Amino acid sequence: MTIDYSQARENMVEQQVRPWDVLDARVLDALATLPREAFVADAHRALAYADLALPLGHGEVMAKPVIEGRTLQALKPQANEDVLEIGTGSGYLTACLAHLAREVVSLEIHPDLAEAARARLDATGLGSNVRIETADALAWDSDRRFDVVCVTGAVATVPARFLQWLRPGGRLFVVQGASPVMEGVLHVNDVNGARIESLFETDLPYLVGAAPAPQFVF
Repeated sequence: MTIDYSQARENMVEQQVRPWDVLDARVLDALATLPREAFVADAHRALAYADLALPLGHGEVMAKPVIEGRTLQALKPQANEDVLEIGTGSGYLTACLAHLAREVVSLEIHPDLAEAARARLDATGLGSNVRIETADALAWDSDRRFDVVCVTGAVATVPARFLQWLRPGGRLFVVQGASPVMEGVLHVNDVNGARIESLFETDLPYLVGAAPAPQFVF
């Protein structure tokens, strides 16, 4: 069976993403333009535009298109801004961020995922402004500050270092809380102090090392 990916992409935007209140024109254009199927493993390519989270290995997933759309809309990356992505995964959201922003630095703890994402970005020509580092974000250190920090895995609580990487006026998106009811939130580094906006409920796998501590019951 031959799949019309262009039509599938249009259907994804109009039937899934837009109805979930993703109305930002730049975000919709990115989702309608970039080839999501190129970032999906062959075994799951027919599901590239389905309303599903797709497995990547190591217990990681490629988030549903609606989650990616809401994430991009909340962050509002601009053409003159720099992005730090925590969790490269498939590389698709990386490509979307790179399409919208000036530069993306993406951290991926699993070497095989980092290598595969780099290969996909190079093959599609979408990674010229992307640097992927194989690193654990909970141990990574940098004096650099970013306009946008996009965390693609969940955390029980937001590590302080993630917020320290924000420039004044910077925005950080993360899914936080306890599975199965987690909350997608936006942290804004305002001049008058940090501001947090609750966006939606969801459930994502935790970043490695960011799950809640086990609770002992006596």
